[in-house]
Amino acid sequence: MRGPKSIRLRATLALSLVVALLWLGAAALTARGLSAEMDEVFDSALQETGQRILQLAVIDILEREEEGLTKHVNALASHDEYYTYLVRDAQGQVLLTSHQADPRQFPLFKDVGFQENQGMRFYQEAAVRGTIILTIAEPLAHRHEVARDLALGLGLPLLVIIPLSLLGIASALGFGLRPLGQLHAQLSKRDANDLTPLSRTKLPAELQPIGGAINQLFVRLRTAFDAERNFASNAAHELRTPLAGALAQVQRLRQDTKDPETIKRAEVIEAALKRLTRLSERLMQLARAEGAELILAKPYDIRQVLQLVVDDFVRSPLDADLLFVIPEVAVLGAIDPDALAIVARNLIENALRHGARAPISVTAHEDGWLLVTNDCEALEQATLKDLSKRFMRGQGAGIGAGLGLAIVHTIATRTGAEFQLTSPLAGQDRGFCAAINLAPPKANKA
Repeated sequence: MRGPKSIRLRATLALSLVVALLWLGAAALTARGLSAEMDEVFDSALQETGQRILQLAVIDILEREEEGLTKHVNALASHDEYYTYLVRDAQGQVLLTSHQADPRQFPLFKDVGFQENQGMRFYQEAAVRGTIILTIAEPLAHRHEVARDLALGLGLPLLVIIPLSLLGIASALGFGLRPLGQLHAQLSKRDANDLTPLSRTKLPAELQPIGGAINQLFVRLRTAFDAERNFASNAAHELRTPLAGALAQVQRLRQDTKDPETIKRAEVIEAALKRLTRLSERLMQLARAEGAELILAKPYDIRQVLQLVVDDFVRSPLDADLLFVIPEVAVLGAIDPDALAIVARNLIENALRHGARAPISVTAHEDGWLLVTNDCEALEQATLKDLSKRFMRGQGAGIGAGLGLAIVHTIATRTGAEFQLTSPLAGQDRGFCAAINLAPPKANKA
């Protein structure tokens, strides 16, 4: 059987069990010691009582005028008689008895002193040269009852101590384990790209090695991620020049040749080189989205950057039909301008690639939201969830690499921006909308 998974609960149960066992052990030893002490007290009282009764009995017997007479001592009031006694002569003739004494329960012992027989504790004493013998008895059940009450008195507090110890230990452990919660809070606030070292100034000595190990892990992960991003960025950057050269050579070959078969092959190679060029650009954008600093210290008006991107599309050979709507007041954002341009460009290219009939709508709102909508068949919710993954391409994606929305999603995650994909459009049965909140992080939290 497995124990509880909580360290606090396991420690509480273990410590409470230890406290309970220690209390029981201490109570048992104490009860045993006190029981021995009580036996000595009872024996002393039994002996002292017997000796005093014997003195009175000797006087009473010697003053009798008639010998062999048995006399009973009557009780003054009804009460529990723990001590009963019997006075006999050397021949066993009963001379004096207490009012509840049964002579059949009083054996005549050979020696004086303490004896036990049939659940009774006896003390026998003799006087007048052994002619007058006193036997006083106490039921052992009386002593057992006292010992039991003593043990209960020591053990019953456990019914209160155990629950209180559970609460006390749980509270103490909660206070002692609070630094673990603080460490968890530090880690839970981080996103996937935050690999800055943990602050170890407030960690207790027991957690210092754990904090150091986590920081070492962060260093190794950051080194590995940087190497991966640098490789992708450098590889894409190094490919740009040879790809541009190869593309120029293929285009020149297509222009110089008159052979239709050669022209056809040159066009295929040109299309492939253009795809590689676009892919290298996307890889560089992705590397920047994952590794660069994307948040500025001071917000700025993002309308100018958006206007430049839209104008670039309008002047491009694509002859893009864009409807750009911006408010007359400033739209503040803290995202790096290059990253903002990457976001806008990828959203617009995605809309152009999948748009059907109506113009592409690019709308910036005063609260920082940027919406890019296009007309298309409505997408299923499962498809929407996968579109922001890398190399995921929708139907009719054409020559896309499946990285555009993934790059936007990465930038949104690193900047703390909200990114939403919606299909169909509100109040319609078709259409697609990509929306990202570019407002400063404080405004997003508000």
